[in-house]
Amino acid sequence: MVVAALKTLDGKRYQLTGYVVMDDHVHVLVTPRAEHTLRSIVHSWKSFTANRMQREYERVGPVWQDEYFDRIVRDEKELLQKVEYIMGNPWKRWPELDSYEWVWPLP
Repeated sequence: MVVAALKTLDGKRYQLTGYVVMDDHVHVLVTPRAEHTLRSIVHSWKSFTANRMQREYERVGPVWQDEYFDRIVRDEKELLQKVEYIMGNPWKRWPELDSYEWVWPLP
């Protein structure tokens, strides 16, 4: 559900570079288009997924934390570091994994 939400507006409101959806957090590398703010993009992801989880799975209460941590990636070297970190996140937590469905680009 979260991956579908991230992919839905890729190429429309932003350019999606990478993501990993973990059991307790999400990392996303995204470049907003000029007419869209990161704040509005993150709000749309959180709103869509929270409403759907509450409706389909009868979740009660907040799904996401109010805040989020953002960082400006300043050059290609830093971008490659972030992609590598994102791609390795599942295996850092669960070294026994052979594959992980909710990471892109795939290692």
